[in-house]
Amino acid sequence: MPASKPLQVACPSCGKKIPWSTENRWRPFCSERCRMIDLGEWLSENMRIAGDAAAPEDDEEPPER
Repeated sequence: MPASKPLQVACPSCGKKIPWSTENRWRPFCSERCRMIDLGEWLSENMRIAGDAAAPEDDEEPPER
């Protein structure tokens, strides 16, 4: 029986096809460079998870009891 070919996935940053394997230390990315590009997008808030806007925080202290 021939060895099965590992699952191929596209790198989320550049789209390069890479094997989905524990041997790929950057998965799901193809390289550290693509991983860092993706992290930068999240940190600069170019990428976000959709949701309701956060309620504004009050600067006032809560009343004492």
